[in-house]
Amino acid sequence: MLLGIEIGGTKLQLVRGDTTGRIHARRKLAVDRARGAAGIRQQIEQALPELLRGGRVRKVGVGFGGPVDWQTGRICRSHQVEGWSEFDLGGWLRQLTGAPVAVDNDANVAALGETLCGAGAGHNPVFYVTLGSGVGGGLVVDGRIYHGARPGEAEIGHVRLDRRGTIVEARCSGWAVDARIRELRVTEPESLLARRAGATAGGEARHLAAAWQAGDPAARRLLRETAEDLAFGLSHVVHLFHPELIILGGGLAGVGEPLRAAVAEALGAYTMAAFAPGPRLALAALGEDAVPVGALKLA
Repeated sequence: MLLGIEIGGTKLQLVRGDTTGRIHARRKLAVDRARGAAGIRQQIEQALPELLRGGRVRKVGVGFGGPVDWQTGRICRSHQVEGWSEFDLGGWLRQLTGAPVAVDNDANVAALGETLCGAGAGHNPVFYVTLGSGVGGGLVVDGRIYHGARPGEAEIGHVRLDRRGTIVEARCSGWAVDARIRELRVTEPESLLARRAGATAGGEARHLAAAWQAGDPAARRLLRETAEDLAFGLSHVVHLFHPELIILGGGLAGVGEPLRAAVAEALGAYTMAAFAPGPRLALAALGEDAVPVGALKLA
């Protein structure tokens, strides 16, 4: 048996599974950011005994929401939860479980899960982009995560969209889209998207798909602009790494086919003709299991 752990800014998942990526048992917990990293570690300590009752765990894989030193298992920092900087997560988990531990960035781990067990099966190379509270990316080549020279990672979210410093994350993350929908309450209060979002504060992007389907002009414009910004960022991935497949994951990818199709169309316009037709684009298949399954495969 293997243990897979996802540590994010809002969600903590621990799963027991096998080498095929199949999950046999799961604990899913909400993260209280006010309690910091210490609170998350306490949650892990409390959840582990139940999972470990299923038998001795041979190895542990972890997908962490932030930059890590994947060779040592030490956390560089978390952009969402205080108290993780320079913490030896790999060493701490080894003491708790008595098993070898592999730690990597959560987008890398999700990329591995989707490549080996999800939408990327049979494709090589595969680039995965997660559109959540932030924007992350992972490149898998020949079934292995590509890291590059330390401390390099596939940080698609920090690719610049202009010389002023606007980055992909500032335009294409779920939180960025939420903020733009909140602006519609002031600029276009009669739009269907603004009315569906109502007075909620957070998670407004979940209304985008329904408003788009209903033909709301504001929703269609917002989705098109988001898709074009994302496609422009991904065009650099295409020119540099030539993935066979690009997978869209994370909460915003829940918009579904309208987003996938819009990004695919825009990407063609930003990619040099010699690379036509370019990579296929697909929606993630594993949903919230992308990181846990990837963590099992990492282990």
